Parts: sequence; C-alpha cells; structure tokens
Amino acid sequence: MTDHISSSFLSGAFGYSRLTHMQSGLFRAVTLAFSCGLTPQAALAVGADDVHRQMGHVETAGKETSFGFSNGSVIVAPVPFSNPTIGSGLALGAGYLFKNDPDSKTSVIGIGAMRSDNGSQAVGLMTNLAFNNNRWLANFFAGKADVRYDLYTDNIAVPVHQDGDLARFNLAYGATEDLSFGGVFRYVNTSVSLDGSGGSIIPPEYSPDLKLEIITAGFSADWDRRDNSDYPTDGSRLTAEATRGFFLGRDRASYDKAHVIYDLYHPLGTDKTVAFRGVACAATDETPFFDQCSIGATDNMRGFNSTQFLDLRSTSLQAEYRQRFGARWGGVAFGGIGWTGEDLGSLGNDGSHSAVGIGVRYRVSKKFPVDFSVDISHNNLGDDQIYIYVGQRF
Repeated sequence: MTDHISSSFLSGAFGYSRLTHMQSGLFRAVTLAFSCGLTPQAALAVGADDVHRQMGHVETAGKETSFGFSNGSVIVAPVPFSNPTIGSGLALGAGYLFKNDPDSKTSVIGIGAMRSDNGSQAVGLMTNLAFNNNRWLANFFAGKADVRYDLYTDNIAVPVHQDGDLARFNLAYGATEDLSFGGVFRYVNTSVSLDGSGGSIIPPEYSPDLKLEIITAGFSADWDRRDNSDYPTDGSRLTAEATRGFFLGRDRASYDKAHVIYDLYHPLGTDKTVAFRGVACAATDETPFFDQCSIGATDNMRGFNSTQFLDLRSTSLQAEYRQRFGARWGGVAFGGIGWTGEDLGSLGNDGSHSAVGIGVRYRVSKKFPVDFSVDISHNNLGDDQIYIYVGQRF
C-alpha cells in the first residue's frame, strides 16, 4: 500500500494502479482531469493517485497531434468523482500534449488538483515522455495530499487524517513494441493522526507507521498486447513490480513488496466484450500499513473501502461484461472476489471478500473511446458503494 496508501494515498490521496494514460478537445480534457482511480491504493493513493490517474487519460487525446513540442495542444477539464475511501468531489486537470516523434506515444506535461466532500484534497504535477518510437518511456509524478479516511480494526472504523508528499519516477526501455522493462523510484514523507475527537484511538498496531519518511527503489515489467489502451476489446496485459523500501532517520529494517496484475480481454461480438483481471501481492513484515496489499487498492476492485482489508498478502479475481448501446452509451456488469492474509497459508482464514455490481458508461468523445463511468456495487457484508470516474476500472 505504499504505492497503495502512500502512492494511493498520496497518489490517490494525492487513487487506479497504473493510471490510464489520456486534444482533440474536451474529451481529452475530461479524461485528463481525473479518473479517480486509486493508485497508491489506499487512502493516500486515493488522493494523489486520482490526480495522477486522471491526467493519464490526457495522453490518449493527443494521438493525432503533429510531432514536435511546439505543435502540442493544451486541454483543461473538471471531472466529478466518487469512491468509498474519500467520498465525492471534483478533480481539475490541465495538460500540454505533444509528440516527440511520429511513431511515439503522446507525451504529456500536466497539473491536477482534487477535493472531496470529507475534506480530502490533493495537488500533483505529472510528466510522461516517450522517445525514439517508444523505445524509452519516462514518467514523473510529484504530489501533495491531505486526506481523511477510515482505518479498520475488528470491523470498527477509526477516522484518521493523513498528509504527506510523494514523488515517483519510472524509466522504462522498450525491448519490443509490446514489452518493456524499467526502474521505479519513489519518495514518501507522510504522517497520520486521529481525525477529530469522539473517544476513538488509533489502534496500537498502526503506531509504528504514524510518521515515516521512505525511499523505495525497484524494477517493473509491462507486456501489453491490448488492441487499445483506453477501451480494450481484445488481447492481454501483464504488469509486474518488485521494490525495496528504506526508512530514513529510523533504525528500522527495510521491507520488500511485489505485485503481479494480469488483464485479459475477449470480444463476444461487435459491441460486447468480457474482461478479466487477476492480481497477486506480497509484502514483508516491516511494510507500513499504507503500503500493504489491499482489496480495492492493489487490484482496483469495486465494493470495499481500500483501507478496509489490508495485509501482507492478497489475491483477487475480477470479471466484467461490457456492452455498447450505440455510439455514446454503454453498460457493464461486474463481480470480484479477493482474499487477504499474513502469508499464503492464511489467505482464506478471514473468509473471502466479494462484490457484484452494474454500471453505466457515457462516451465523452466520438473520436476516442474514453467513457465517463458510474458504478454501483454490493458486497458480501451488505454494503453498497458508488463509484464515479473516467475510463474503465481495468
């Protein structure tokens, strides 16, 4: 959850695991503003990551831009969002889109901000650059988040306030058109405190993680064979990341974390698609709670607060049926199930966490397949959740 809560918190609070990259106009702008997806994946990720994610969609809009920095385009757009971790609010994004050469992906330099109805807020700066026919990909994100969310212990929610700074840099080399490898570097400085009064206390197990400064370094791999990055209907994508985190100013052992995400898409006709996602995550004992594996943050699964089920191991499976009803409208039906535990042998000890739901899609542009999404989920605890964001969940 470091790239969960921290990244999610900061990315999210400052969050969707790999932000969907998005001027052709308003449509691009919309996706750019924020998908409100959740990347560092927990609370921090919800804020900062939302900013990061939203801005990722901006890249898609620039596909027809003439190459050269001076031939780029500027887009600005506000986007409403809602998720169970930080509530509902508005995200605003602005970006400059350009191509370094004719065959490279769109590069983007952007800024974003978000604020939710529970007082959470975040700002961020993002730069994604593609060079030499996508042979080199460089991504930088820096954000600041101030987020309110609930921590859970024995199914009791404790309101907390987390603020912090996050910086993340990825540099990847494209070995082939579909396969790339790279390095990941991240800096997090964050503190957590009780939000308000009322007799609650932060559970003792979280005490070691209330004020931390962390540097993380590691490796990533991406094998992307999808037919489209915004609305895939065929193909697959396999991503993996392994990192080691070091605590600054503390005599505390380093920690390791790794996750693997596999997405598969299969068309059932011209307007119908089924999508599947499988995720596995593992972290070592010293991992801060906000960087642990999470149902809802690591996997982007709908149905649960991303800080509700945290542990050192998690795995989940999701499926979604997607149907288009003409040029603008679409709908989805989805379901997912996940497990968390201290180790592989204990993944099922606390039972499974499952949710199902339906959603509506509205295509914000006739030119690019980016949707404004509204989903309603129902989980096995009897709770209903509403999600509003730009793009697809996976």
